[in-house]
Amino acid sequence: QGQLVESGGGLVYVGDSLRLACEAPGLTLDDFAIGWFRQAPGKEREGVSCFSGRGSDTSAVYADSVKGRFTISRDNAKRTVYLQMNSLKLEDTAVYYCAASLYACSPYLRTYEYVHWGQGTQVTVSS
Repeated sequence: QGQLVESGGGLVYVGDSLRLACEAPGLTLDDFAIGWFRQAPGKEREGVSCFSGRGSDTSAVYADSVKGRFTISRDNAKRTVYLQMNSLKLEDTAVYYCAASLYACSPYLRTYEYVHWGQGTQVTVSS
C-alpha cells in the first residue's frame, strides 16, 4: 500500500475550482511536513505548497504562481492533506503530487527534502 495517495484531479475550465486530497494511510502526519508539487509535460517538477501542521504549527508556504488562489490544509484525524485550487489557469495543468518531508517547510520547496511521494493525479485546465 502506498504511503501517500492523491485524488481529486480532473478536467476543469479556466476560472474553475478543484480540491485535491492526499491521504497518508501509512504515515503519522504529525511527523511530517506535507508538500504539493506539480509537473507539466516537458517541465521540471516544481513546488506548489507545503504545510507544516506539527502540533500548533499551522504555517504554510506557497509558490508565487499560486499565492492567493491555492490553499493547503490538513486533517490529522483523517490523515489527509488538501489543496484547494481556485481561479484555475491554463498554466496550472500538470500532474500534481503530494510528498512528505521530515524537515519543516522550506520556502524553496526542494524536492530532495521529501522522502515519500504519491503517484500523482492529473489536473487539466481547459479554455
